Amino acid sequence: MEISTIGLDLAKNVFQIHAVSSTGEVVVRKTLRRSQMLPFFEKLPPCLVGAEACGTSHHWARELSKLGHEVKLMPPVYVKPYVKRGKNDAADAEAICEAVTRPTMRFVAVKSPEQQASLALHRTRRLLIGQRTQSVNLMRGVLAEQGIAIPVGIERALQMARQIVAREADLSLPSEAVEVVTMLSEQILQLHAQLRKIDRRLAALQRSDETARRLATIPGIGPVGATALAASVTDPGQFRSGRQFAAWLGLTPRQASSGGKERLGRITKMGDKYLRQLLVIGATALVRRAKEKPQTADPRFVALLARKPVRVATVAMANKMARIAWAIMTREETYRADHEPVLAS
Repeated sequence: MEISTIGLDLAKNVFQIHAVSSTGEVVVRKTLRRSQMLPFFEKLPPCLVGAEACGTSHHWARELSKLGHEVKLMPPVYVKPYVKRGKNDAADAEAICEAVTRPTMRFVAVKSPEQQASLALHRTRRLLIGQRTQSVNLMRGVLAEQGIAIPVGIERALQMARQIVAREADLSLPSEAVEVVTMLSEQILQLHAQLRKIDRRLAALQRSDETARRLATIPGIGPVGATALAASVTDPGQFRSGRQFAAWLGLTPRQASSGGKERLGRITKMGDKYLRQLLVIGATALVRRAKEKPQTADPRFVALLARKPVRVATVAMANKMARIAWAIMTREETYRADHEPVLAS
């Protein structure tokens, strides 16, 4: 009996297959080792293969597509309702096989190796920022215990670290404390140097990527945000509108409507947390600029800040930036202030 659809449950070394025919009859239930994956699919005629989107799913989707199969990736949260009972690899593969055939299912576009490499830079940058913040906080704490306070701000902390490493800081501390803060200062400066290297790489990547160059023309989006959006959104056409794209990023209000009554709450915070954070940070920079130089800011944004709390206005601006980014990626244009949509309150 010929296989028409396969549910593939991915893992590191053990993979579960659930294959059905065109009539829905189960043809194959099988566990494969990593080395058996490609030889198994090479023997099959082209068929529909479904899998949950995860870190390695894009690699396998590219490899199976080369063999002629149609591969569709799905968000795991959308597959979960199809698991009938119990949680194991066989049940997951069966649920994937059923979910991939649903006409209302939403799919994840397959990323290229270059897009995944770009996102690896972003993940490494986030990790290094967290490690630098932890080291700075520990150095502040150790010095504060000895009566030395570092002014607020990363630049002041970096300045103190440089002085400590160069032996220019006047530290009347026990030798153990001096050894600790010197070790922390060296680590902070090393992490900062690595971060600057990644930022330069992202800036170069933004200049070389056409989509990222167009996205960088949006106020509030720099090289980091532009490259992250360009690498994360493989096919902007999968979203029917800018609002759907903003909803995918979790920037639209949560609904609790019933009986014809519309009740809207806080934003859903669903979807890609990193992209949402970058847009909110960019909007926060626009808020700061609007407060310092209101004459250069968008009058509608200034009016929104006058009647709404700062954080509400910031999230609304991030929502707007997401919609503009979708329009630019879809239409392959650059940002033009005279064509931007009216900011919703």
